[in-house]
Parts: sequence; C-alpha cells; structure tokens
Amino acid sequence: MPPITISIEVERSAEDVFAYATDPTRFHEWQSGVVSGRMEQPGEPTVGARCLTARRIGGANRSSTSTIAHLNPPHSWGVRGIDGPIRAIVDVAVEPLPSGRARLTIAVDFEGRGIGKLLVPLVVRREARKEMPHNLAALKRRLEHG
Repeated sequence: MPPITISIEVERSAEDVFAYATDPTRFHEWQSGVVSGRMEQPGEPTVGARCLTARRIGGANRSSTSTIAHLNPPHSWGVRGIDGPIRAIVDVAVEPLPSGRARLTIAVDFEGRGIGKLLVPLVVRREARKEMPHNLAALKRRLEHG
C-alpha cells in the first residue's frame, strides 16, 4: 500500500513551517495522541540521531524511538521507527510558495512486527488516515494564529 499522504498550505515561510513540523518538542501541540517528544541528544539534529516520542494509546502512554533517516532543512526530513510492534515511517516535505507561504506534505506509512502485523492494516492505517487532516489543520492554526 502507498503511504498516507496529505498536504496543506500555510501562511508562513518554509523555514518556519519546517522548524515547527520537525521539532519533536512541539509534536504534542498539533499531533493527536502525542504526550511528549524530544531528541535523545541536545543540539542540532543530524542523520542517525534518535527521536523519542510518547503517545497515548489504549489508555496508556507508549514510547517509541525513531532515527532521522534524511535531513535537508528547510525542505525535507524523514524518520524511521526502530522499536515496538508498530514502526512509523514519516517523510516531511516543505515547499516554498510565493508571498512567503509554504506547502507542507507529510507521508506516513507503518511497518508491523509481531502483533503489529495485524494492527497496521486493521486499525493503525485507518486511524492515521482519519487523524492526519486534523493534525495538519492544527499545525496550520498554530503557525498562522500563534
């Protein structure tokens, strides 16, 4: 199956959109279910760096670790999950538009391990498909209206 992909135009610069959309400490502000996020090591992220995220799933907080697979600020960023039964594969692209606007495109896919092989097609992809438009709308509201 192809990744779940959604785009939105934001009335902010590509640099602002990229910085916000790829900052794990801000994920909880616009992503449903995210409780917290951070990079494992302080400083500027690099390819191979680890991103730690906690999500509220089924009434409990569940942690996951991803590594930055590619990074080209302020244009693209991607992470790959490395632990747990459900591993997200996320690619972010930011395209500058005229008048200081930007188009943000996020593509999400999932890899299941163990029980995750059953959950990804039955639950996870469907929930992500419903959640992503709301998440990007929340990001847009945050960036455009503070």
